[in-house]
Amino acid sequence: MKKIVMVSVIFFLSCAQPNKSEKSSDECNQNPEYFLLRPEVEKGFGYSHAVKICNQIKISGAVSMDESANPTAVGDMEQQMKNCYADLKKVLDHYNATFDDVVVENIFTTDMNRFLEVASYRNKIYTKHFPTGSWLGVKELAFPEFMIEIELEVHLNK
Repeated sequence: MKKIVMVSVIFFLSCAQPNKSEKSSDECNQNPEYFLLRPEVEKGFGYSHAVKICNQIKISGAVSMDESANPTAVGDMEQQMKNCYADLKKVLDHYNATFDDVVVENIFTTDMNRFLEVASYRNKIYTKHFPTGSWLGVKELAFPEFMIEIELEVHLNK
């Protein structure tokens, strides 16, 4: 019994040691870097589309809207989803990231059945692996015309 406890303590201590090959938190830029995809819209509503700290990026939910915040593809779940991914790609491009770097994807939809009918489109987005995440049916999104909203968390290995 004493040997098992000793091995467990040694294992725990070795796991708690910092990995010398990773950058320490002092070596990365810990100051948040904010990105606005549609500056006037985002300032008007009071949010940033993305925030990067070190090698982590949090991306606010993308919806199907034009540059003036008018809903687009009204009533068309698949096209709204495509529009969301197009905006998310613009944010990823800004940070020299790809959908391969996404580790969490949360999807909010006002119509889960219609979403499930077109969810296979995600196979065109995630070609190497799928991120973790949740699909959530919600009563409503910011505007009644929005049927889907997609938010991401990204981990950069760079």
